[in-house]
Parts: sequence; structure tokens; C-alpha cells
Amino acid sequence: MRTPIIAGNWKMNKTAVEAVAFIEQIRDGLNAVTGVDIVVCPPALAIPAVAEAVKDSKIGVGAQNMYFAESGAYTGELAPNMLTPFCQYVILGHSERRAYFGETDEGVNKKIKAALAHGLTPMVCVGESLEQNEAGETHSFVSGQVKAAFEGLTAEQAIACVIAYEPIWAIGTGRTATVEQAGAIIGGTVRATIAEILGDDVAQEIRIQYGGSVTEKNIAELMAHPDIDGALVGGASLKPSFVELAANAG
Repeated sequence: MRTPIIAGNWKMNKTAVEAVAFIEQIRDGLNAVTGVDIVVCPPALAIPAVAEAVKDSKIGVGAQNMYFAESGAYTGELAPNMLTPFCQYVILGHSERRAYFGETDEGVNKKIKAALAHGLTPMVCVGESLEQNEAGETHSFVSGQVKAAFEGLTAEQAIACVIAYEPIWAIGTGRTATVEQAGAIIGGTVRATIAEILGDDVAQEIRIQYGGSVTEKNIAELMAHPDIDGALVGGASLKPSFVELAANAG
């Protein structure tokens, strides 16, 4: 039985002071939610303060990115061991990282391996553009992203990951893939690709989230699909109603 996982990606929002104030507002509500793993991913400078604010709660903390090297001349980057005192999770390969900062499938693969080596749970993002979707290229593109991300991983390493399917055309647009669309890609492409490369047992264990304009109003319908194991939530994770969203996912 796969435990649902709801993760809030705060992106470039909230100072450390604002982040702690928000956590104090939602902490008790999130802590009361049962049967769901809950993660918040604040901006890097807010991570230590948020980690302290959620201490002794069931709320996990994640980073929004990291580099694969242990140290070195990589201006502006964060190494895995800089995150481990505060984080249990890290988002890798988000479409905004790929689009704005030139992140590649090869780089994402290296980051996944580095995260796992340091005991962090990677939340690996895959998803197609509107143009690819309309051209009927969703399956081949997303399958290719999954294969590249999991290249060289053992079954045990793969099971330790979470995958987030986020159609780029649905991120922050108010447009959401229908449950049927999301479920078909998550089950028929993402999970099926994992089965192809690592076997069906692994595919049935790995948790796969949906992301893209998820709210407290549509999460229950999404979670009713047997292949959807949670959500990577953007804008809705910045509001007090994130508590309701997490509760509705259980």
C-alpha cells in the first residue's frame, strides 16, 4: 500500500520570517492529518528556520533544488550535505529549472544519485509542454524523461524516489489535467516505464504525484484514481487552505 504524499513547493515566495509565521499558522492543522505524508519546500534561506518550526511534528522539509557535487567552485549552488541537517526531501528536475536554468536529463540523473547517497528522498519532476501534448508526443517524451532520470539506479534506489508528473501547461495556469488524463499518463506512461526498466514490483511500490493547479477543491477527485499517490502543490501550498488540501488527500 503506497502512502499518499502531499508536498508544497513554495517556489520563490516567503522570507524566512514569513515562512515561520505561515508554518505556525498551519502546523497544528497539518499535524492532525492522518494517512498522508506532508512536506513543505521553502526557499533555501528559509529552510533552517522552517526545519526548526516543524520540529517534533510530522511535517517533512524539502529543498527545491541541489547540485550533485559535494563541494567546489559552483557559485550559487547547494551541496547535498548542506541540506541534510534540515531536509528529508529535495525537488529535482522541476520544469522551471529545466526551462529557465538549462537543467538537463543527465544533470537530473546525477542529482538523483547524489541525493540518494546522502539519504534525501528525491521528488523527480517530469512532464510535457502544451505543444508536445497537442502533437501527441506526451507518452514518448515523458517516458524518455523517466528513463533518463532513473538511468543506472537499482530497484532499491528507485523505490526510495518519488516521481511528480506535472504537465507544464497546467502549472500555475488554472488548467488542470482531467483525472482521466493524469491517471492515464501516471499509470500508462510513468509507472509503465518504471515497470519496463525495473520490473512491475518496483513500479507498484514507487509513489507518483500529480502536479499542476492542484487545490483543496480538486485533490480528492485526483486522489480517487488508483495510480495517483499524491500531489506536488504550488500556489495552493502558500495559503492556509493547504491544511484542507492535505486533509482531503487522505
